[in-house]
Amino acid sequence: MDSEERPMKMRKLEHAEETEAAVAESSAPAAGEIEAQNNSTPVTQSIPTAAEENADANATPKTAVNGDDAAPKLSKNQLKKQRRHERWESGREDRKIKRKEKIKAKKERRRAEWEEHRAEGSTSQPPPTRPPRRGDPSGVQVPITVLFDCNFEEYMHDHELKSLGLQITRSYSDNRKAPYRFHLGISSWGGKMKERFDGVLAKQYTSWKGFQFCEEDFVKTSEMSKEWMKGPKGGRIAGALEKNQPSEAAEEEGEVVYLSSESDNTLDRLKPNSTYIIGGLVDKNRHKGLCYKRALDRGIKTAKLPIGEFLQMDSRKVLVTNHVLEIMLKWVEHDDWGKAFIEVLPKRKGGVLKTEEDGGLQDGEEEEEEEDEGNSGDEAEVPAASTGENGKQPRGERAEQPSQNNQSEIKQAQ
Repeated sequence: MDSEERPMKMRKLEHAEETEAAVAESSAPAAGEIEAQNNSTPVTQSIPTAAEENADANATPKTAVNGDDAAPKLSKNQLKKQRRHERWESGREDRKIKRKEKIKAKKERRRAEWEEHRAEGSTSQPPPTRPPRRGDPSGVQVPITVLFDCNFEEYMHDHELKSLGLQITRSYSDNRKAPYRFHLGISSWGGKMKERFDGVLAKQYTSWKGFQFCEEDFVKTSEMSKEWMKGPKGGRIAGALEKNQPSEAAEEEGEVVYLSSESDNTLDRLKPNSTYIIGGLVDKNRHKGLCYKRALDRGIKTAKLPIGEFLQMDSRKVLVTNHVLEIMLKWVEHDDWGKAFIEVLPKRKGGVLKTEEDGGLQDGEEEEEEEDEGNSGDEAEVPAASTGENGKQPRGERAEQPSQNNQSEIKQAQ
């Protein structure tokens, strides 16, 4: 077999060499043509190599990138988000039309139902299609101001700025519905957040009541807040503020406190005519202690909520802005930090009151202990029988339980 294969391989190589030579002869120009080309026009350009072609291809993007009008290069995830956002914005009008059609269909359906009730002889008035709009909120205005320091735009991504805007909107809603309301405000108002509130949210914030939007920083805005708490619209001392009001002073002098979890001071209670600043920073704890350092640099007093004194938490003690405000509102309502934490903090935080976590006894447990202490020591201990999956006791453990006659004898002995 070896002797037969070797000549075949040689024949293939010879055939390939012959074809290459034929192609070279056919493609090569004649000698006269070469001389004519040399005499007519000199050859000034050479055939570019692959490396030169790549260099020329890369030269254009470099100039575009270095130019002022060049767009930044986006990743695949950013391109997907941008396209999804464009599709959402392009369908805004269609969604608006669908909402109107849905509301119109609902009204027609309610009208048809009401006509049926009238045909049956009902004389009652139809229920209103929407709840009546309230002018002023029903809660009590108290002389306390909460400011959101929104001068951290450079430390946050776009989705984090969006989350902060939602938290501030939620804070306004919680404060408006609370039985005791605070004065609210934003310092360093502007930038991308203002653009979002003006564009996507259609300037709805301009109709917010009891909420001030200030371009000044938190120090100047805190000085301005003192005027908000004066006069007839400044509010009155009520709720927990009234219970904790010192007897020797009818009107306590307020203070300015920057709330930070890194502070060594603990906020025992809220004081009337005071301003409490919450850092508007959503960064997943990337920049630790940033709010605390900023307050120290400006000479502002700092304090933290007494979470560690009342709760045992599985997660970190850093809270979002609307949770901090809601906890303060709940304290004014209940005069109890523990109850405020439990009502506001989500269950995923794993917060448990320290009295319960330390094994504090409930009322029923105390009664059981008193009954055990009243029993005589001569009685034999009866072990608690375990139950099966169907709620019944296993046969082997049923025999260990005393009979009804023995139980009645034990009761008589007691």
